[in-house]
Amino acid sequence: MGVIDFLHSIAKGLPVIRPPEKPPSSKERLIWTGAALLMFFFMYNITCLGVVEKSTGGIIAMLTGGGSIDFLQTITASKLGSLITAGIGPIVLASIFLQLFVGAGLLKLDLKNKEDKQKFLEVQKIIAILLAFAEGSVYVLGGSLPLDTGLFGLPHPALQFIVILQIALGSVMVLYLDEIVTKYGIGSGISLFIAAGVAFSIIYGLLYILFGANGVVSILATPGAESLPRAVLRLLPFFFMVLVFLLCVYSEGVKVEIPIAFERVRGMVPKLPLKFFYVSNIPVIFASALLMNVQLFSGGFLGNVDLPFIGYVVSNQLHDGILYFLTPVYAPSGTYDTMAHWNFITSAVTPIYHIPEWVHAITYILFLSSVSILFGMFWVETSGMDAKSVAEQLSSSGLQIPGFRRDPRMLEMILNKHIFPLTVMGSFAVGLLASVADLTGALGTGTGILLAVGILYKMYEQMEQMQVFEMNPMLGKLIQ
Repeated sequence: MGVIDFLHSIAKGLPVIRPPEKPPSSKERLIWTGAALLMFFFMYNITCLGVVEKSTGGIIAMLTGGGSIDFLQTITASKLGSLITAGIGPIVLASIFLQLFVGAGLLKLDLKNKEDKQKFLEVQKIIAILLAFAEGSVYVLGGSLPLDTGLFGLPHPALQFIVILQIALGSVMVLYLDEIVTKYGIGSGISLFIAAGVAFSIIYGLLYILFGANGVVSILATPGAESLPRAVLRLLPFFFMVLVFLLCVYSEGVKVEIPIAFERVRGMVPKLPLKFFYVSNIPVIFASALLMNVQLFSGGFLGNVDLPFIGYVVSNQLHDGILYFLTPVYAPSGTYDTMAHWNFITSAVTPIYHIPEWVHAITYILFLSSVSILFGMFWVETSGMDAKSVAEQLSSSGLQIPGFRRDPRMLEMILNKHIFPLTVMGSFAVGLLASVADLTGALGTGTGILLAVGILYKMYEQMEQMQVFEMNPMLGKLIQ
């Protein structure tokens, strides 16, 4: 028995979210989506038993200068110390591992085959659960979470095990919530939770900019001619957030249209729209989750051993080495200050080799853009979005491209001329847009805004297809 068959046999003993016997109505989908989101918020605000709650975790702390929500926590729908400390990290990392193994031919799975695709999903669930325990162990044993050593008089190892178990079970709960949303709700749970995390970050950040230490309110209350210019500069993260949001919305609408025709209906020549962001924001989700795990596991494994060329860790954060140059750039002050962010990039240097931070910014942009291409190509092949799969779908529906004979191979060749370049250029562009936008210091981070816009845009399209707005006029007016 191979590893895949062994994991597949274990997966049969896990609880299963069965698909609905009949398609849920639009109202039922909205209810399930809302319920999953409420459950996510509940876990987001519950601190693990045995963890000392940090003062940086709440809205009051944000208003009093407690610091910003971490970049990686924002885009991975996680919160340090809560039940969702690991967030979606284990789920996405499990998918990355399996896609790489399948793409490299190490695992013999044909993802176009229904049975192999089901086996892939079940094995992914097992790996995600194992990674949830692994990440929980890194957080606890690596010292990222301050523990209440006096809790119930428990010995330290027992307390560590209890906290690890809570973190792992919280991540497993997120895994099942994702299944519920996918089968009964709108969109996917992972996307929904990412959008929620970005929304939290934007709201907290804006409140801090307005009312926090050295915020707009306190600046305007200070007499002097410089108050207004300083207040405007303080609002730069908000202005850049709006700019990045508009740019992302525009980019989502760029597409290539291929004329197609119905074989039996002459005169009708509809168009097949292929978005410039052909794989949407999926490459950036995978790339961001990979970066989160690079920082997490490097902080855990290098916490006691500093390898200057590989990684140099201070307070569980990378500060130098190859791994550091692959992570996002953000000023250590963490006060939503664009000017401080830019000053850090232009003037700061790393502690060991004294390499300028602007080099770090460039390497991050190149890495995120390049890795996005890799994940984009993997996603197209594993999700049925490649030219061959699309050609078979169009051919089976009686569609063809005018001027060409009805042959799936001919259709595949023509589609591949568009799909392959769109996959490469779109994935590179989405990674480039996200990484460059991160350097603006925008609220919610450039990557977070890009992900949120793509997620909400896709949810809007799905809700339009289900005619949710026609059935709920008030919701339609709210959206419009």
